[in-house]
Amino acid sequence: MSESGGNAGGRGRGGSGSGRGKGGPRDTSTRNAQGRERNRSPQKSFTENAPAQRTRRADPARLVAFEVLRAVAAEDAYANLVLPSRIRHHNLDKRDAGFATELSYGALRNQGTYDAVLARCVDRPLDQLDPAILDALRIGAHQLLAMRVPAHAALDQTVGLARAVIGAGPSALINAVLRKVTAHTLEEWLEHLVAGESDETKIASIRYAHPEWIVRAMRQSLVAHGRSVTEINDLLEADNAAPVVNLVALPGLGSLDEALDNGATPGELVEGSALSSGGDLGRLASVREGSTRVQDVGSQLVARAMAAVELGTGSGTGERWLDLCAGPGGKAALLGALARQQGATLLANEPAPHRAKLVRQALAAVPRETWEVRTGDGREVGTEMAASFDRVLVDVPCSGLGALRRRPESRWRRTPKDLADLGPLQRALLTSALDAVRPGGVVAYVTCSPHPAETTAVVTDALRKREDLELLEAGAVLDGVSLTGNLGAGHNSTAQLWPHIHSTDAMFLALIRKKA
Repeated sequence: MSESGGNAGGRGRGGSGSGRGKGGPRDTSTRNAQGRERNRSPQKSFTENAPAQRTRRADPARLVAFEVLRAVAAEDAYANLVLPSRIRHHNLDKRDAGFATELSYGALRNQGTYDAVLARCVDRPLDQLDPAILDALRIGAHQLLAMRVPAHAALDQTVGLARAVIGAGPSALINAVLRKVTAHTLEEWLEHLVAGESDETKIASIRYAHPEWIVRAMRQSLVAHGRSVTEINDLLEADNAAPVVNLVALPGLGSLDEALDNGATPGELVEGSALSSGGDLGRLASVREGSTRVQDVGSQLVARAMAAVELGTGSGTGERWLDLCAGPGGKAALLGALARQQGATLLANEPAPHRAKLVRQALAAVPRETWEVRTGDGREVGTEMAASFDRVLVDVPCSGLGALRRRPESRWRRTPKDLADLGPLQRALLTSALDAVRPGGVVAYVTCSPHPAETTAVVTDALRKREDLELLEAGAVLDGVSLTGNLGAGHNSTAQLWPHIHSTDAMFLALIRKKA
């Protein structure tokens, strides 16, 4: 369960030592009822150090991780949006930023497993702990069990963080609990947690830190897309690996030279892509101007497939393309550049005004005559602009089960009910896209989820209701736009990418052509 990255080892002697960030967020609404006195007397010291050497400040990198976990838990924030702003706020250098990233994402991804461990070390149900205390315990557990941080440093710095931002009483509780965590390695804890358990789903849930319903959903998804259920552990493990940052140079507009000069390596799956070890990509001029963008290779592949698929009669220059659910604009930017190369124009539709603004910003690097942004309900486009487009991308709102590695908190937020709630919207948007495409045109139905309820079931329902549609071989089209030419993603005419096979998000693609 360890996060990737080489920044953790150098912090083992006790943190960055910069001493900034003593203010931090405080959550004191219930902490007086959380056992402050009960846990104080048995614990004579907070760390193995002499009293005069106890850390009483919040190490900035750990403080950033704590603030990220607090924002995620208390404000339903997204870690990937909060983390960069907190790193900038605390002026972390590259080394400390890497540590804060690993600590934040690792504690969030592995939350279920760490909570199971902590439940063995706390004398009351975890839901009776102050949420801030629980977040500090998760941060400590990740350092102790999955990072290259010596135990004394992890204890000292986590207790120092707690003293600075929560209080002296809670820090005693945190110190006592984390000392119990140090009694075993992660693998030893896992053996204890699954001892006597025969349910494979529950065992996988504990070992790979996924809710049980998601483990079942992923097993079902593998089978639905023609893969073996025996791949489940590899898939769950891939979800827990820190993803490499994927870059794309907008075709005909951008260049990867600057990224490659700064340590990126050429991508192996798709033209014009690169892989970056991270760092502050915002310092690259090509990224700031938008001609080079951060975008998962899976997203690049499905966008290129939509642009490359063979149409029926009447295709050629002057085509009109539609991105029906365009926000926040990543695929729209790539499609806009491809449309420009092919003499086409792009309409990007987004219902939320603030996200439509993001789409305009994403398209800014593409010449203005190539694209237009519409703010409106995608379900109405098929009626308002019937049979108007040659190619339509409908990347529907979905559960995001295919991007769990990039959104570490989402696995603990999603519920099976989300699948049921999203189904009608997904079907309505696909219907609108099919109405909006002209005879001979193609609709690319895309989700960042492999779940059959969001993928094959939606497509099957659409095909069953109409006789003027044909399902194209999406796997073959993906192979045609990939550098390998053999992704092996096709099954029953649709295509499914996988993090454990392709090192991409689990993107689903169906290509549906309206008969001429």
